[in-house]
Amino acid sequence: MDAQAEALLSALRSDHQSGATELALKTLRDLADYLDQTRPLSSERAALLNALRTARPSMVVIGSAIEKVEARCLEQPEHPDEAVRSVLRQLEQATDGILDHAVARIPDGAIIMTHSASSVVLKLFQRLASEKRPVSVICTQSSPGLEGHGLARELDDLNIPVTLITDAQMALFVDQADLVITGCDCWLADHHFVNKAGTRLLALAARERGVPFWVLADSFRDSPDTSKTVILEEMPGEELQAPEGSCITPAISISKPSRSH
Repeated sequence: MDAQAEALLSALRSDHQSGATELALKTLRDLADYLDQTRPLSSERAALLNALRTARPSMVVIGSAIEKVEARCLEQPEHPDEAVRSVLRQLEQATDGILDHAVARIPDGAIIMTHSASSVVLKLFQRLASEKRPVSVICTQSSPGLEGHGLARELDDLNIPVTLITDAQMALFVDQADLVITGCDCWLADHHFVNKAGTRLLALAARERGVPFWVLADSFRDSPDTSKTVILEEMPGEELQAPEGSCITPAISISKPSRSH
């Protein structure tokens, strides 16, 4: 692969802040521009698509989108950039469908709790703000990456009241929420889903308190894997800023299967 293709792949692999849909859309846009400008050989294009498809195994939406691109490139090999843009539009439409479904079911004045910083959940809040629907949010810090801080800033820009809490306070605050909404990196065949580590604890706390728990997902996230076979991504242990010691092993999983009910 050439330097531009390597840079595209590296950007996908190294981005651990963006939500799965946001990252998939960004990758598709960059891929379409690359194919339009560079016009690589079909063998080079195939190698890049294969690398992109397998780069983020927990974020199935990315792999599913690239699989669709590969299929469309076979149908129209002379216009690979248009094949990518077609899939891009399909993913955007899927996201719009999720938002239409969710917005219609959220009551005015709802207190919504969330964990991590799903790009689809953020788009939901943007839609609610644009429609002047009054809601407020309880947002976890989402350690160790602190994605919740970024979400809190976005909500502040939207003039949506937000209470930022530590991950350890999930169970203390969940009964103040009318519903919990999270994103989803992938939906597994045994009805588990993969999201930011800590989501399972929030789901259990919500169930204990009888608070509805919504997962925003579309068919791009469907995976044939189960909770026993799925490959989970891990962050470098340095993210924990653990003290040094011969018996200390820092370990971080950025995603974890949770059971849907």
